[in-house]
Amino acid sequence: MLRLTWVQPEDLLGHELRQAAQDGREPSAIAERWKAAGGCEAPARAGASPQPCSRYLRLLAEDLLDELADLPSRLADREPTDLDRIVALCPDWPSAPAAPAPPPDLLPRLHAAWLGRAVGCLLGKPVEKLPLDGIRRLARATGNWPLTTYFTARGLPADLAARYPWNRRSAATSLAENIDGMPEDDDLNYPLLNLILLRRHGRDFTTDDVAALWLDELPAGRTFTAERVAYRNLLCGLEPPRTARHRNPFREWIGALIRADAHGWTNPGDPARAAAQAHRDATLTHTANGVYAAMFTAAVLARAATGTHDVHDCLRTGLTVVPPGSRLARAVRHAIELATQHEDFDTVVDELHATHASGHHWVHAVPNTALIAAALTHADGDFTGSICRAVSGGWDTDSAGATAGSVAGLLAGSPDALPERWTAPLKNRLATSLAGFDGTGFDTLAQLTLQEAMRP
Repeated sequence: MLRLTWVQPEDLLGHELRQAAQDGREPSAIAERWKAAGGCEAPARAGASPQPCSRYLRLLAEDLLDELADLPSRLADREPTDLDRIVALCPDWPSAPAAPAPPPDLLPRLHAAWLGRAVGCLLGKPVEKLPLDGIRRLARATGNWPLTTYFTARGLPADLAARYPWNRRSAATSLAENIDGMPEDDDLNYPLLNLILLRRHGRDFTTDDVAALWLDELPAGRTFTAERVAYRNLLCGLEPPRTARHRNPFREWIGALIRADAHGWTNPGDPARAAAQAHRDATLTHTANGVYAAMFTAAVLARAATGTHDVHDCLRTGLTVVPPGSRLARAVRHAIELATQHEDFDTVVDELHATHASGHHWVHAVPNTALIAAALTHADGDFTGSICRAVSGGWDTDSAGATAGSVAGLLAGSPDALPERWTAPLKNRLATSLAGFDGTGFDTLAQLTLQEAMRP
């Protein structure tokens, strides 16, 4: 029986109960009603529970989702989604440069950023959804801990392989012995889709433009979590920004963050404009901290794209576009502090997991953004160190690796600065279901991105 992931009301409810507790609502009474009726917990790692529920439970779940949406939040003033209110809460919001001009070496930087994003994603793909202990055991068993290269199944004991199976969709294309070009992944589809967005609509695109582009170009089956719910909402006739809120418990997960790269890449030296673009994109699907994660990432990348600032300055710049009292800002500051205090990154990761163990799904934006910031800080922006630390920290491994690789690739400055053992297996070839771009080279994508960065 087909179990469509990320949209079943009975599965959404468990996630919404957890999200409500995180964003300052009091869901306990509704949780008790759901439990008393025989409702189950949200799936821990899969997108749908293994068995369908009764019609009664499904209808009840729909009603309770709507009741949860109406609960007041004690964090509403501290964590707004409206851009003007976000800016008002940010005392160090960056000013626009007088005459922004892309740096002369931007093309090789963009090439390295595209490659870095692909490499970091590919490194994390086979261990996505695995627990932290499993990632460590698999890597140690094959002589790859601390991580220095792609995961492999060669030499892996059978009992360990059975206990911690590779991601079933990714192992065939992302283990070292299987890599043959960059396989399709949403972490690459979205930057490519936003490149198309900028080519069609320029910097002044609207959230409605994003929605229309998705319906035109993005297959529904290539969306997940918040993006799939928003896509469904669009098809049901809802308009942005309601698409981000209606029965969407994933609105603070990592999806908007992985769409932010093109906004940062094409605004070198202008983190405020990069963040504003990321905001218009993110609000189709996300609210509050889910939006902040995208804005933070875009601002970090805009600063890094200049080639004149180190990773620590870039991360500080990213925090200037996030409300300082928000959960995301606090998590990132804590992660950076841990990374500067501890020489052993495993200790940093253990502390992060202990901090965020209660209540956060492994795809939530808050812990994953914190991990990315910690990895970049601890590695001092070094490419290999950044992607390996991000992936070795668990949670959403391919997405964290991709964003760390994008930032570190920009900082590295050129494709030649990235170790060949990482880039050669990509064969300058990206697989995608976006029409007209399957098989495109990363050098071509860099050229197209440069054109948008040069656009007034």
